[in-house]
Amino acid sequence: MTLSEAAEYLKSYDGRELRIMEICGTHTAGIRKNGIPALLSDKIHLITGPGCPVCVTVTGYIDRLIELSKDDRNVIVSFGDLLRVPGSKMSLTQAGAQGSDIRYVYSPMDMLRLAGEDKAHIYIFAAVGFETTAPVYAALISEAEQTGINNIRLLTSLKTMPQAVRRVADGIDGFLAPGHVAVITGTGEYAGLAEELGIPFVVSGFEGSELMASVYALTKLAAKKEAKCMNLYPRAVKDSGNEEARRAVNRIFEKGDAAWRGLGVIPDSGLYLKEEYKRYDAGSVDIIHDKEPAGCRCADVITGRLASEDCPLFGNSCTPEHPVGACMVSAEGACFNSFN
Repeated sequence: MTLSEAAEYLKSYDGRELRIMEICGTHTAGIRKNGIPALLSDKIHLITGPGCPVCVTVTGYIDRLIELSKDDRNVIVSFGDLLRVPGSKMSLTQAGAQGSDIRYVYSPMDMLRLAGEDKAHIYIFAAVGFETTAPVYAALISEAEQTGINNIRLLTSLKTMPQAVRRVADGIDGFLAPGHVAVITGTGEYAGLAEELGIPFVVSGFEGSELMASVYALTKLAAKKEAKCMNLYPRAVKDSGNEEARRAVNRIFEKGDAAWRGLGVIPDSGLYLKEEYKRYDAGSVDIIHDKEPAGCRCADVITGRLASEDCPLFGNSCTPEHPVGACMVSAEGACFNSFN
């Protein structure tokens, strides 16, 4: 079937109503950028899930970073989008305005240069992400160990996707599986989830044509209630994933319970430094507190219970220039993409 034929099918679909959830922030951005919701039948509903790593990070994590930043010996290093995420009292950007040393980088590996050139300070990286970024953090710790750079720490908020999918699956007819994550994990986890949950999964790429093809395939499967996993991103995703990357992660990290915004604490959904690498940890355990700003409904948006536009703050007091909640901060956030 050609792309135009797929588009025609999706626009004219008149079967049972379907709720399809994407669980990748880059998919969220791509779906909006390419105007895909407007190309679908009113009976196909695209739902945003917990696929934005910044959005699912609880406020207690931001608070812990700010607490660490108040020690003059510490330098907090982060990706740029985390800096504006509100904690319970302030953001990292606001902490920096009050005198804390807060820096942003494009790669965690920049920590090696920063810490190597300044042995007088402890450099703490805000290690947020999913299975996709965990190998980079594993490489950072391995390199720090090999080069003897001892003033690097991680404050981890690393999460794994399958357990969260189980939490949000009720009422969902199919999932767009995350392409970047599947590059690392392979398709096996999602094939297992399809069988366990009785709903289809389609691993998708990120171009508009790839997303349309994946939504088409998922609609066809969901309409027939066919619980299987299809890989429509074969140029990057293999059944076995990236075994070398997983070995690197398993050498450095172990699983543990983790708190997700909107989903609470999910057993074994987090990654933490193993005991032999605890000297590189900045205090990542027991970060479960989550206090959203008054009126903010990010927790409901990222779990598919509410559309961004239905949050009372959306487009009023909460905009990309003045974000109230995490979903309006990140370029992968549901509210950011709904606004733009």
